[in-house]
Amino acid sequence: MAKILIVGAGQAGLQLALGLQADGHDVTVMTDRTPDEIRGGRVLSTQCMFDSSLRHERELGLNLWDGEAPAVEGLGVSVSGPESARVIDWVGRLDGPAQSVDQRLKMPAWLELFADRGGKVVINGVTVSDLDYLVRGYHLTVVAAGKGELVSMFTRDAARSPYTAPQRALAVSYVHGLAPRPEHDFPAVRCNLVPGVGELFVIPALTESGPCDILFWEGVPGGPLDVFEPALDPAEHLRRTLDLMRQFTPWEYSRAYGGVELTDGRATLAGRYTPVVRRPVGELPSGGLVLGVADVVVANDPITGQGSNTAAKCAASYLDAVRAQGDRPFDRGFMEAAFDDFWNATAGDVTAWTNAMLAPPPEHVLQLIGAAGQIQPVADRFANGFDNPSDFPSWFFTPEGAKTYLGTFAQD
Repeated sequence: MAKILIVGAGQAGLQLALGLQADGHDVTVMTDRTPDEIRGGRVLSTQCMFDSSLRHERELGLNLWDGEAPAVEGLGVSVSGPESARVIDWVGRLDGPAQSVDQRLKMPAWLELFADRGGKVVINGVTVSDLDYLVRGYHLTVVAAGKGELVSMFTRDAARSPYTAPQRALAVSYVHGLAPRPEHDFPAVRCNLVPGVGELFVIPALTESGPCDILFWEGVPGGPLDVFEPALDPAEHLRRTLDLMRQFTPWEYSRAYGGVELTDGRATLAGRYTPVVRRPVGELPSGGLVLGVADVVVANDPITGQGSNTAAKCAASYLDAVRAQGDRPFDRGFMEAAFDDFWNATAGDVTAWTNAMLAPPPEHVLQLIGAAGQIQPVADRFANGFDNPSDFPSWFFTPEGAKTYLGTFAQD
């Protein structure tokens, strides 16, 4: 069995570590924070994981919150029109429930589970020079830390990275007290589109203090939603979030009647980053090689909610690649082939779809979104595309595909 180092303790790094551990490999995880430091820190993400991603967790016995986290049964879209009126509103039913668990709960629990199962955990930040020394003691080193100095080892793939600047300003609040939506009787993620301004996502979730909702604004840079900074006081962050809801999505703001409050004093997050695809193999000064995983190599904007899902699928794909490699060396050829399999099966379609959603929607996409309000199977197919983005190329990406698909209903 192999001796493997994983640097980073997020969705992809820990899922891969636990899978490799279960296969009998000697796995070490290095991370810069203890479980208690993660629990006591600020929120990390806006994750909503769909059924196929959750299945990867269940296969490894990592589904620790199935009885607690709200079962997300659908995904809906609303579009704001003149005077902030809701001109489109529909909900698609998911084939299997989704789930959102605060990563401040999830990552510490997985890290402790890995240690309880005999894995080695090293709490220490890692620099490129550190890694240059460490790789000599392992058959394979995987970098799963998507921020910081280590990312500099992975060069930008210009052909797959059309953007050179952030496309959205991001602002997140975890809250208690949001009233249920009156229009339907099952919990759903809501995507509220404000053309030319940005998007508001409302996600049922689980945090340390119980079920909650995530309010997530994605604002066009320089526009009216671009009013958040990382250092903003949490109470002011929430006030601005609600003020923008009142202005642009009053139907969602009405759910705040009676008052909402942050789940805790660290329940806000703000920032922005440039979507990018990087080459999967990092080369160290001494010539050692490391393999990038998930958002180290494919960092998409969260507008399509694919970050944690892509990370889970990347970890599962890499686990399969290690299993298939057997006793052969984990060389550059292995690393590039492992990434290519992941890109061709998952990440390529996710990236194409996400980049398309960041741009102003073309006419055929507007027609599809409108049709979903009249034809329930269209709404359901769109919703389930979040679980399987590889379905989108056949009907969503091109005018011809959309026309052919909608034509099947005109014939009925």
